[in-house]
Amino acid sequence: MTFYELKEFLDLKAEHYQSQEFITADPIQIPHRFSRKEDIEIAGFLIATIAWGNRTSIIKNSNKMMQLMDDSPYDFIKNHSSEDLKVFNGFVHRTFNDSDLKYFIISLKNIYKNKGGLEKCIANHASKMDIQTALHYFKKDFFELPHSQRTQKHVADPLKGSAAKRINMYLRWMVRSNKNGVDFGIWKSIHTRNLSCPLDVHSGTIARKLGILKRTQNDAKAVVELDTQLRIMDPEDPVKYDFALFGLGAFEKF
Repeated sequence: MTFYELKEFLDLKAEHYQSQEFITADPIQIPHRFSRKEDIEIAGFLIATIAWGNRTSIIKNSNKMMQLMDDSPYDFIKNHSSEDLKVFNGFVHRTFNDSDLKYFIISLKNIYKNKGGLEKCIANHASKMDIQTALHYFKKDFFELPHSQRTQKHVADPLKGSAAKRINMYLRWMVRSNKNGVDFGIWKSIHTRNLSCPLDVHSGTIARKLGILKRTQNDAKAVVELDTQLRIMDPEDPVKYDFALFGLGAFEKF
């Protein structure tokens, strides 16, 4: 395919897969149950954090997290006491366990109480630097309270080489327009042109087959390489191609 044929192909696939039809088997369905901004962004952040492995297991454990917070994540975050954290005893999703979840709850309370919430905390950094660098400083904010060292692995740091797939996916959820009923578009202080593709096995494999990614590792350098190509195709909304790349890999076995 020529560049223009490839762009047309990916534009069509992106439009096809950014559809409500495909979110019934996707973890993004869970924050769609909420209407309050804070509930959506907190639920989305926690669910994106555990979004690896079997999708059925991700959805099951995401639902469990919401139930343990009485399906009111913002109220729980804002008002919980140390005693309330016991409700998470025994929670586990792969390597993310109850001690990790308890720290996330404590840290989110600090972020909403002292830093203006998740959007402001990330956007304040993003206003001064690129998004991937901003995520490095967001991680510093997130772990500024006493915590177990092991918990840090559950928030990616692009400056340490991570592709940061889950948090880039979370930003796509929060920032991109909700015109197709998939993403939410509730964060207005970050522009879609600055977002990065959530690079994973599916999107990486398809990008290489299509010749828009050469690097063999799915790491931070690969994200930069892929972003460069996607921004040529659509400078204003490059991350829309996540739908095309993921859909071609996960659903079409392209």
